[in-house]
Amino acid sequence: MSKRFLAAALLFSVSLAPAYAAKTSLVVGMPIEPPGLDPTIAAPVAIREVTWANLYEGLVRIDRNGKVQPMLAKSWEVAPDGLTYTFRLQTGVKFHDGSAFDSADVKFAFDRARAPNSTNAQKQILAPIEAIETPDPATVVIKLKETSGNFLTYLGWGDAVIVAPETAENNKANPVGTGPFKFKSWTRGDRVELTRNPDYWQKEKTKLETVTFRFISDPQAQVAALRAGDLDAFPNLSAPELFSEFQKDARFKAVAGNTEGEIVAGMNSAKKPFDDPRVRRALMHAVDRKSLVEGAYSGFGQPIGSFFSPNHPAFVDMTAVIPYDPAKAKALLAEAGHGGGLSITIKTPQMAYASRSAELLSAMLAEAGVELKIIPTEFPAKWIEEVFRGKDYDMTIVAHAEPLDMDIFARDNYYFNYKNDKFKALIADAAKTTDEKARFAKYAEAQKILAEDVPALFLFQLPKLGVWNAKLNGLWENSPVPSNDVTEVTWSE
Repeated sequence: MSKRFLAAALLFSVSLAPAYAAKTSLVVGMPIEPPGLDPTIAAPVAIREVTWANLYEGLVRIDRNGKVQPMLAKSWEVAPDGLTYTFRLQTGVKFHDGSAFDSADVKFAFDRARAPNSTNAQKQILAPIEAIETPDPATVVIKLKETSGNFLTYLGWGDAVIVAPETAENNKANPVGTGPFKFKSWTRGDRVELTRNPDYWQKEKTKLETVTFRFISDPQAQVAALRAGDLDAFPNLSAPELFSEFQKDARFKAVAGNTEGEIVAGMNSAKKPFDDPRVRRALMHAVDRKSLVEGAYSGFGQPIGSFFSPNHPAFVDMTAVIPYDPAKAKALLAEAGHGGGLSITIKTPQMAYASRSAELLSAMLAEAGVELKIIPTEFPAKWIEEVFRGKDYDMTIVAHAEPLDMDIFARDNYYFNYKNDKFKALIADAAKTTDEKARFAKYAEAQKILAEDVPALFLFQLPKLGVWNAKLNGLWENSPVPSNDVTEVTWSE
């Protein structure tokens, strides 16, 4: 064979060889299965982790750095008095069923979310709204009855996504939004499958064709699935004791990021003995937060002394207000009439951080003469029924994952059954304060009240222990809002 013929043959064979294409599928693991797929009607964070920014979009979005960015609203103006917001909407946007998105959908979504019969878990973020006007299909004017310092931030939460009147009723099982992915199927107890939305208004942003969310509660099974390649990513690994092994494995990227999840052991303040602040303070004195973080989460996570995210610029470290002091705990219990001991129960969801923390709390409280009986409680269904709605509990433990949610201690009929008129008034005042410095000062004062009054045992900030294939790009390292946003995820070739 001549050199010329050999070169031509090689050129011909190379030209016919297919170029290597990057993968376009993604399998993401989650520890908890959502009870539904409509974040505007129920509280569980797992709903938002599947749907926010993937299936549904809001007027604005919170980006991976926690900043407010345009979304379905391309721009907005705020009146000098802070009471009127005018949003200019994107045009050419369609819902997954092909219907056009316009200002009427925004009005419907927000009126539905703030209605008296709404089950929206964060309906209070829309409570300042007095009226919503739609002067044309591409303009929404929202008029407030009182100023709201965090209004734009609130509109970026999963609870404020835009849904259409034609499909809202069925979104729990058959979600229809405007996002980059469309709902394909839900195999209960196993997975939710999404496919790329070919009509997405920003289709150039998204490269993945399919996304599957698999639900694996057992930490060891999570690790095994990652190592076997059955999962491409687990954004919130439940096995912190094995996280360092992934950090040493070149096949994976393992990132210890942060979340907005304050882990607290809530107490039912309407029941004895928790109606006595001395008892609540005694229990807080019995908790060694540093040892708790080490034992429950292998040292990952930041101890907290009040209910406010360390990621927020208004955070004040309150861990020294009621420090670890078992002797003080015993003295306070004796002063409250429980010198002979105390027996209480704690309803514990199956999440690893909750069960491990409860076991450590049981041992710590025993040192102060308190017997803590652990009652495993399935999450979310049974926990929501018994604790969140029924308030049938002594203590419980859970991570509250929404940002800026300190107001839950000011809400009427919330599961803590905590009542403090001074705190409630302060939170209401802070919500209306548009001057950032003044609002942050009020947040600091509110943090101190909670630290001193202890409506819950403030434990630690839940870290985000993310593990994923080293060839994956674009996954969020931190969680400024509860989400597994895969909009911009790609594979390296």
